[in-house]
Amino acid sequence: MNFFKETDIVVIGGGIVGTAILRELSKYSLRSLLVEKEPDVSTGTTKANSAVCHAGFDAPTGSWKQKTNVRGNALYHQLQEELNLDIKWTGSLVVATSEEEVQQLQVLLERGKANGVPGLQIITKEEVLEKEPNLTTALAAMWAPTAGVVWPFGCAVAFAQCAVQNGAEVICDCAVTGFVKENNAVTIVNTTKGAIRTKCVINAAGIYAEEIAKLAGDDSFTITPRKGEYILFDKTAASSLVYGVVFPCPTEKSKGILVCTTTHGNTFIGPNANEQFSKEDTSVTSAGMDEIIAGARKLVPNLPMGACITEFAGLRAASDTGDFILGASKVPGFFNAAGIQSPGIAAAPAIAEVVVKAIGKEMYLRKKDNWNGRLPKKTAFNRMTSAEKQKAIQDNSLYGRVICRCETVTEGEIVDAIRQPVGARTVDGVKRRTRAGMGRCQGGFCGPRVTQILARELGIPVEKVLKERPGSELYFKKFEE
Repeated sequence: MNFFKETDIVVIGGGIVGTAILRELSKYSLRSLLVEKEPDVSTGTTKANSAVCHAGFDAPTGSWKQKTNVRGNALYHQLQEELNLDIKWTGSLVVATSEEEVQQLQVLLERGKANGVPGLQIITKEEVLEKEPNLTTALAAMWAPTAGVVWPFGCAVAFAQCAVQNGAEVICDCAVTGFVKENNAVTIVNTTKGAIRTKCVINAAGIYAEEIAKLAGDDSFTITPRKGEYILFDKTAASSLVYGVVFPCPTEKSKGILVCTTTHGNTFIGPNANEQFSKEDTSVTSAGMDEIIAGARKLVPNLPMGACITEFAGLRAASDTGDFILGASKVPGFFNAAGIQSPGIAAAPAIAEVVVKAIGKEMYLRKKDNWNGRLPKKTAFNRMTSAEKQKAIQDNSLYGRVICRCETVTEGEIVDAIRQPVGARTVDGVKRRTRAGMGRCQGGFCGPRVTQILARELGIPVEKVLKERPGSELYFKKFEE
């Protein structure tokens, strides 16, 4: 058989968990390869979620969710500096709006202490209003100072770029179609680009992890998509909403409908939590919008709905175990990082440690002497000082041409995002890396210009440029009379 690639380990799935695992693997003298079925990394759950780096008080004590959440939260403080990650350590509040919920805060506090979360305390209504003046319905709240918000796409791309600079490889547009076993162990991964010879496979396929596991002969778990819908507000509404992360008291199924800031100064409300059969349906519904508006108004009664700039939905990979599924499966050479829902973003770096440690029990892993865990420092143009902007334009005139007016994103930044390792190949890929198209007009002004730049840089016709997935072309070829 002719092989498209030969490697030691294949990671399936290019979300924040798969890319974190690839980075962890790049610390060792291994040939590591990540395959992603979409044209870019970070196109599944990682692109549509609450982006919260949870403190770790909510997960059941002793669960994988608890262990990896608390450890992952701590790791991000180091990773933020090493990888230039966009994180705001805002802390979080769980707000009680009834006497019954005030009692529930005590339960959360005790669980959080048992989970090893530092700094937790229950604060009074007056103390809540000092932190968040618009939480007028609060009777009390639990304060978790170690929580924050992250730029999840930026984290996933940074993990992938760090892995690539250390010798790993990322291949997109590469869907897994099956496996071949020798002596009951997975040794060949069949993909839409050809067969890959490997010694080990890691399943980090998000909502499709169940299907990938079954292809390998592991039927030990099921994944049910759980849709969460959101509403995003313009930055001008920030003073009418919140400055940090605000939760209601949680339910058995969900952490509830949040009112939450982002790393770039927007605010969102959501998500709800509705299980569904489809693993492709990310549409928003009028009923869902009504649900999250009603839920958010329990925390902030006067929502500035006129400042809404978009609605979106994402799918979480809810497993039948209720916990993350991590480590070796019953199939030799096949490992799972599955069922990763909240707090998956916070947990991702620690999940990577757990999975790689499990692999180390089955194959020898030797650490590299020359591993480089740092990425070059880079500042967005709209966050530069005047002097830094001047120098950027002097060094590269493309930084003097603003393409996205809402977010002040320059042509230089877009070109860099396309040309960098694990670079953008779609309009949404540019958006996730630079924020071009994420502002008030949602790409109405800059979208055609971004498409034009992609066509030029990729050497393809404009009508071949994708918004995101195959079939999402934005323009038709000009018809000649």
